[in-house]
Amino acid sequence: MDNQPEKKEAVYYIKGMHCASCEILIEKKLLELQTVKSAEASLNKGKVIVEFEGRKPDINKLNKIFRENNYSFSETSFKKSFGFNFNDFAVITGTVLIIISIFVLIEKSGLSALINVNKSSSLPVFFVFGLLAGVSTCAALVGGIILSMSKQWAELYKNENSFIKKSQPHILFNAGRIVSYGVFGSLLGLVSGQIKFSPVFSSALILIVSLLMVLFSFDMLGINWFGKFQITMPKFMTRYVSDENHFKGKYMPLIMGAGTFFLPCGFTVTVQSLALLSGNILQGGLIMSLFALGTAPMLLAIGLSSIGFSKNQRTSVRFMKIAGILVLFFAVFNINSQLNAMGFKSLNNLNIGSVFQTSEKNSGVYSLPPIVNGKQIVKMDVSVSGYDPSYIKVRAGIPVKWEINDTGTSGCTNALISRDLFSGQIALTPGEMSEKEFTIQNPGKYKFSCWMGMISGVIEAVK
Repeated sequence: MDNQPEKKEAVYYIKGMHCASCEILIEKKLLELQTVKSAEASLNKGKVIVEFEGRKPDINKLNKIFRENNYSFSETSFKKSFGFNFNDFAVITGTVLIIISIFVLIEKSGLSALINVNKSSSLPVFFVFGLLAGVSTCAALVGGIILSMSKQWAELYKNENSFIKKSQPHILFNAGRIVSYGVFGSLLGLVSGQIKFSPVFSSALILIVSLLMVLFSFDMLGINWFGKFQITMPKFMTRYVSDENHFKGKYMPLIMGAGTFFLPCGFTVTVQSLALLSGNILQGGLIMSLFALGTAPMLLAIGLSSIGFSKNQRTSVRFMKIAGILVLFFAVFNINSQLNAMGFKSLNNLNIGSVFQTSEKNSGVYSLPPIVNGKQIVKMDVSVSGYDPSYIKVRAGIPVKWEINDTGTSGCTNALISRDLFSGQIALTPGEMSEKEFTIQNPGKYKFSCWMGMISGVIEAVK
């Protein structure tokens, strides 16, 4: 008769970061214990089920083993802590306000108007254009994604002491981005005008990405229910790719970086359009790769900062809260912009302040425009920082001739759309006047915006 030791089962409660690779890490480290025969971790449920032979794993030993991974074990369920730390609150709030203020100031400053790109621009200009994009709309969209993923990427190299090793996901992300921009830029130059992003497709894609960013931000802020939301592979696949012998999981940031080519931001699509206009496979590739290289310093800084902040537990918690708030801000910023672009009501309609009202440069013109040859003549100046005026009144039922003077647009401001007033878009060229004629039959307020919705205005038709 076989005298095999009897296998017993123990349930431990656990608290710490949520991610699929984190569960694999926990299970691996538990299986290294001599008495543990199997382990099943579920961070969503906050439990770990351990099957063991002989002596039950000591709770103090488990906490010592997992201390460096910031996981705590208990034999009873953890009580929710609602403690308030004023120092943490002050640091988090102050840092968030400073970063958001810098972002808003750059958006409103018109810095990008200092550099205009066109198909005849020299190649170094596209690198500088990328630097500007990296501190504005690209930071809002791509930077938000990097912050959203930084927690999971950090777990890939949690046990590594080398900063270079821990930097690898962020380096791979930017490398994939630069290479894919060069490859796809070459294809754009080759097909020369055959590919065009639909405005509806662009808005829908950004809305989907931004909604996912909202969910990621709630997870980062520690809202437990949203911690259950994760886009992950099945666990057996996660277990496979997280194995260092296979190493494949660590190249996922490279693929994600390459995929950002298809995330439309105003600067990116501007450069994509110029790569199309180049009509040359080499020129198109160089235009796009130099632009991506220009965005890399800021995007890399965003990613690498998460590594330094993750070493100390308190600093790590602060950074995660700051990152979560910033991801949420950027997500709401992007969603608000797409609501503007699609002509829907947005935060701009609430008159809640300058953060979301990037178009409100001047709203002081309320008089009705003059009528010349049976048409209402409306004049408006457009720059990178907004519309002047951004609130216009016209008469319903009388044709409108809209004269738009481009005083220096760049990025998404180089085209104007209004789904309710006219189809297509009004292309703008710095230093030139563009015209559009239409008639508003019904009184009401009609929104117009740049094609990415970052700045907007209103035309009100009255009887």
